Amino acid sequence: MSELDGKRVAVLVESEYIPEEIAAYQRVFQQRGATVDLISRLWGNPEVTYVSDVDKLDKPLETLTVSIDIDSVKVEDYDAIIMCANYTSVRLRYFEPPEGADGDADWPQLVRGAPAVEFFARAMRTPGIVKGALCHGLWILTPNPELLKGRRVSCHRVVLADVVNAGGLYDPTPVVVDGDLVTGDSGASVLPSSTPSAADS
Repeated sequence: MSELDGKRVAVLVESEYIPEEIAAYQRVFQQRGATVDLISRLWGNPEVTYVSDVDKLDKPLETLTVSIDIDSVKVEDYDAIIMCANYTSVRLRYFEPPEGADGDADWPQLVRGAPAVEFFARAMRTPGIVKGALCHGLWILTPNPELLKGRRVSCHRVVLADVVNAGGLYDPTPVVVDGDLVTGDSGASVLPSSTPSAADS
């Protein structure tokens, strides 16, 4: 029997994902007996194909097709929920303002209403679920600073100002475990060896 038999892990993805990160989650968690679901916002489509990050001129573009809409699942369906690295969390914060929204609109509430933001916020309010955020992933939490305030975290320096402004307690350690929240500063620091720690904690 594997240590994670029967466990379910959700990985939130969007375009500009890092292929090596997604492959590591799928390989390592599944080797330990867990089911891995890739979920995202599908905008009413049965599936959406996302494109990878290309950080070098000779790096090939890869694609990833997702067929599980974030609105079709519950946080309670999962034992661990991971916000993947890079700019996926920024893309998942996107929202459509209501028709006629103007200067009097409640913009902070609209930002918090993006489906992925709401989903991760619900996970943060559920202590029994392990949450993971790698690299830029904590951007998914900054619309709800009360959920980040006082939590000890690691992150990419690109998002450090936002994390600190939201009340997060920055720890430069590559991987930080603060109760049910596991964060890492970059894929280079934590993949693939530390990937399973999110569900093991």
